[in-house]
Amino acid sequence: MEQEKFMKISIPTSLYKKIEGRIKDTGFKSVSSYVTYVLREVLSEDEEEDVFTEEDEEKVKERLRSLGYLD
Repeated sequence: MEQEKFMKISIPTSLYKKIEGRIKDTGFKSVSSYVTYVLREVLSEDEEEDVFTEEDEEKVKERLRSLGYLD
């Protein structure tokens, strides 16, 4: 398995210190690991958003009604 490559980013010192305080007594070994975890969570939420708009969903429901699948 190929080892993942890393890039460096900069964050304000005050934010770094807040994160340090937040991860005390947790399973996170470093600020970097915590930030990586949070960013992955945020990005996965974006990927999980609904594929259909409300308008699309209504069209599908109308079609299913017309076919007798919904009342």
